[in-house]
Amino acid sequence: MATKLFVGGLSWDTKEDSLRNFFAQVGNVVSATVITDKFSGRSKGFGFVEMATEAESEEAIKKLNGQSLDGRNITVNEARPQAPRENRR
Repeated sequence: MATKLFVGGLSWDTKEDSLRNFFAQVGNVVSATVITDKFSGRSKGFGFVEMATEAESEEAIKKLNGQSLDGRNITVNEARPQAPRENRR
């Protein structure tokens, strides 16, 4: 089962391909997403990577947390489920 990881501290220049390639050094990457602002299209400085197995996710956290990607030290943690939002209207 795939495990989703939160990746924080990304450079605004980091693209999904470079994020995927960075995590591919520790295992099979199912998906890599850089979260962007819907109006400007600019990165918000974080993203999510889905690894193929839980063992690969643990390896990614152990080896890549605190490492440099595109000139910034990144934070890698297990992603938490999104909290439900209240209706704003």
